[in-house]
Amino acid sequence: MAALLPQGAIATRPPDATIACEILVVGGGLAGVATAYEGLLAGRTVCLTELTDWMGGQISSQGTSALDERTTQRLEQFYSRGYLELRDRIRRHYGRINPGDCWVSESCFYPFDGHDLLVDMLEDAEQEGRGTLHWFPNTVIKDLDIRDRQIRSAIAIQHQPAPDAPPLNTFHLSNILEDAYTYADSERFTKTILQFEPLIPEGESDRVADWYVVEATETGELIALADLPHQLGIDALSYEEPSSSSPTDDPYCTQGFTYTFAMQSTEEPQVQEPPDFYPQYEPYYSYELTRLADFDLVFTYRRILAQDPQPQGTDRSIYDYEVAVGDISMQNWTWGNDYRPGTAEDNLIYTQDQLRSLGQLEPGGWLGGLRVETLRRGEEISLGYFHWLVDGVTDSQLGDGVKERHPNHTFLSGLDSPMGTVHGLSKYPYMREGRRIIGRPDGRYPDGFVISEIDISRIDYAADPFYAENLPDAMYRRLLTALAGRNTLAVLTGDLSLENLSRRSRSRIFPDSVGIGHYAIDFHPCMALHPPEAPGNIERPGERQGAGQAYPFQIPLRALIPQNLDNLLVAGKSIATSHIAAAAYRVHSFEWSSGVAVGNTIDVVLDRNLLPYDLVDNLLAGEPDLERLQQRLREQGNPIAFPDTSIFNEDWDGWR
Repeated sequence: MAALLPQGAIATRPPDATIACEILVVGGGLAGVATAYEGLLAGRTVCLTELTDWMGGQISSQGTSALDERTTQRLEQFYSRGYLELRDRIRRHYGRINPGDCWVSESCFYPFDGHDLLVDMLEDAEQEGRGTLHWFPNTVIKDLDIRDRQIRSAIAIQHQPAPDAPPLNTFHLSNILEDAYTYADSERFTKTILQFEPLIPEGESDRVADWYVVEATETGELIALADLPHQLGIDALSYEEPSSSSPTDDPYCTQGFTYTFAMQSTEEPQVQEPPDFYPQYEPYYSYELTRLADFDLVFTYRRILAQDPQPQGTDRSIYDYEVAVGDISMQNWTWGNDYRPGTAEDNLIYTQDQLRSLGQLEPGGWLGGLRVETLRRGEEISLGYFHWLVDGVTDSQLGDGVKERHPNHTFLSGLDSPMGTVHGLSKYPYMREGRRIIGRPDGRYPDGFVISEIDISRIDYAADPFYAENLPDAMYRRLLTALAGRNTLAVLTGDLSLENLSRRSRSRIFPDSVGIGHYAIDFHPCMALHPPEAPGNIERPGERQGAGQAYPFQIPLRALIPQNLDNLLVAGKSIATSHIAAAAYRVHSFEWSSGVAVGNTIDVVLDRNLLPYDLVDNLLAGEPDLERLQQRLREQGNPIAFPDTSIFNEDWDGWR
């Protein structure tokens, strides 16, 4: 173990306050908020920490307030109860579900409203369930006290503006990240040292776990801090990951991250001054595809405020992308403000080896686990992208004569702007991928449980010649066998040949499912060379091979349980998925569903004095406590399977 406090150790100065809770949720994104929501409805005392001062992650502090949803799931309204409540509050707040009249989603709205609506939801859940919420914005976990396979306490740092310093959200994240993780006060921040510890009800001192800690950060910080088995970046080519772009693991290539921003259409042309660093990034920017080479299309793609929205229910297939003066758009574009490092010289999320060499896994050494220089470049490429949109005339992918100037727009900044920052960028980048735990080994998963590409992908591997031509023969045959579904036994006994096998046409069904998700395997690949913005750079070859549609999928409880720690559960993007599967397990409704699963699991195991792994350690023989949890989730209106899910139903063509 690394970055652990010795028994009885505390921060370099005594804690200013000690807070007791039954559930400590680290990370205030949608997964963390959903965990808190369910915990509060169950009457638990919940502590919720967040690096920024907004809860909501994707829909607030990361600025991606455009709900990523699949058509069928949205039409069926087949979501967790809290996610449905959030959608309903958006509708009631604006009088319509899509105030931005965007076309990427059925709901685009202001990021600051995302935060406010979630605050109201947690306050109502606290009152309804008679739970207690302790909300800690501007707060990070610095050190953990781990003994006997459990987190016994956690030391956190909360920052506020120092006397005479500018207000919060003045500086870019790259300027303040390491300061936020440093105990000492600084010119910018005054620090409060907090110690979180278990709240143990009277008469329950003999519990197998006194409390539970939830990893819900955007990059899997606690996974690194506690040195837990995990994967980062690309997984090696295998029969379970047959579309992998690498024969070996590559921890440096993760999906791109994005600093979003908001821009507004104006009646008069605006003076558009290029930032000093613009020439460095200009060779990167592009509309990407000929069919997307339309400024109004890009503007309305994630428009968050429309002055003259089309009537609700308008057929989106005839959408005309019309922009009115005063419309506001949020920008999130692959060959625009995505920053996509993929080498050891520029990777954003440090590997364990890199963290050790930097001293971040020493007691008191943790500084967030991110490369600050890469954050800074991500900020710059985003600011440069705005200038390219309004004044650029180059296009790295489509060539000359495509991009025109559009000066009648202004960049929105200030504490009252949609992003709530003086500089105008989102408070935190939109993260598509972080560290991903490897679940516990069992007979089916001797190397540890992981949801893989072939568990969810719609690819017909037998019909696509790429796989027969590029996979070793033994690997290819094992791939087809793994997709035999209920015919697996017949294949293994020789009663059915692989040549006569019909492929499984659904996702894998997990007996321990505690949630659902549905989204395409959607890639924003890392770039091949350093730095990402280098002229002529290309995406990592082969990274998009696994991209495409996925079947509706499940969230197995085993994917939420790490190795080595018994009172830590994982919600959000750091659950046990492969690199390719993670490209689908990352959107808004999935994050919420994973948090629902964690919040309810914790309540059940605290109530029954069990550990989470007790619910899944003997699945073949049946798990009564797991079945009670699953029944509870269904009765609450938190689905754990899509309608008609069974090994006999192979008709999923309608779920798109």
